[in-house]
Order: sequence, then structure tokens, then C-alpha cells
Amino acid sequence: MKFALVKGIKAEASKGAKGTCPSCGSELIAKCGEVIVNHWAHKGIRNCDPWWENETEWHRKWKNNFPIEWQEIVQFSKTGEKHIADVKTEKGWVLEFQHSYLKPEERHSRNAFYSKIVWVIDGLRRKTDKIQFQKILEESSKAPVGGVNIRQVNFPENSRLLLEWLNCGVPVFFDFYELYKSTLWFLLPLNIKDKAYLIAFSREEFINVHNNNGFDELVYNLIPKIQGFIRKYERNRNQIRFVNPSRRRYRRRF
Repeated sequence: MKFALVKGIKAEASKGAKGTCPSCGSELIAKCGEVIVNHWAHKGIRNCDPWWENETEWHRKWKNNFPIEWQEIVQFSKTGEKHIADVKTEKGWVLEFQHSYLKPEERHSRNAFYSKIVWVIDGLRRKTDKIQFQKILEESSKAPVGGVNIRQVNFPENSRLLLEWLNCGVPVFFDFYELYKSTLWFLLPLNIKDKAYLIAFSREEFINVHNNNGFDELVYNLIPKIQGFIRKYERNRNQIRFVNPSRRRYRRRF
């Protein structure tokens, strides 16, 4: 954890410090060293939130883009279940920065628990993800939606990472920070079988749109319009295939 309560005030870890967990109220001790990022840990092996993962420098850099009061916010459900959101904006959007692999069941549980959630995925956790993602982008084509850089990926199964998040149903952004330093890749939530649409999205704009409370406009107004254009395009393509059934589509393997 980045923060503990020290004398009731949110504080970062420093050598020799002790604090209290803002979620469960138990004692936290500061872990500070040269190898791992400074953080707070529960005394012993206790972890009050099963969804919490060990924080990397990548996590910390993302969190630092947002106000301290938005970071590591304890959220409760009506049943009393509680979890710590990485970031929660003034508009109620929970930003989850995901480095490790996430089982589909847990992802669905988090999507349900946080009614307004945005995923930012570390694309460089596995060496193969970078290579596969580069390849699908190279083989993608520009989607017929004017004014927006949308890439149509016809074989999403050729990227393990993309396939894992394909039908998440909520906003997902892939971060390949070594390859695309100023760009995130936004996976349009379309649930179209065997196909994915990716939008190049400015990293700076992603940060600004949340800090300036503009993400609602993007999600509820702009994205539905783009989704409408894409679905119309897909319907037209399917009608052409129905009229001309001789056109077959062959699938590639990894």
C-alpha cells in the first residue's frame, strides 16, 4: 500500500514508521529499500483485501498522476464487502491499474463491485505480449470511422493479452509504455465475436480527462456514437457475406 494513517493523516511509507490500515484498522509497518518501491505492509502475512496486489513502480507512477485524496480509497458494498480502489475520481470512476494476471471470475466481480470502473493494463508483464500486440497492430486495418484513429483487429486471438480482456464490457486501456510512450490503446467495449477495435488514446489526455472530470462525456456521449458507427459497419459487412456465402474467412493460429 502507498498510504497508511499516521496519527489520523494519510502518509507514505518512511523508514522505521508505523501506521494504521485505512481499511481494516490493523497495524502497518513501513517497507523501504533500494530494490522495491517504498510501501506499507500488514504486520505478519495478513492482507485485508484479497484483490490487492503487490505494487510495482508502474503502479506508483500511475497513481501519482492523480490527487492524493483520490488514491487508495476504501469502498463498501451494501452487504458490507469492502475493497481498496487504486484511484477514485470526483465523478466516481474507479481506476484500477492491473499488472498481474487476473482470473475472469475476479474481473467480473470487480466490474460488478465498482459500478464505474476503468482498467489500465500493464502490457509489458509478459515478454510475449509486447511482440504479439505489435504484430496485431501491424496487421490491423483502419476502421471506417472518420476523425478517429481506430484500428480493426480481425484476429484478436493472436494476442493473448487482448484475448483475455476482449469482452470485458467496461473501458480497458493497454499501456505498453516502452513502445508507445505517449499513447495508450483503448479497447472499445463492443462484444463483437472474433473481432476487436482499438483506439490510440493520448496518455496525457487520459490523465487530464479524469483530473478535469471529463470522462463521463467520453463514455456516455462520444463512445456510444463510435460504437454505433462500428456496429452499423459490421451489420453491412455481415449482409454482404450473407449475399455472397462463397467468401470464407480462414483463421490463423498463434
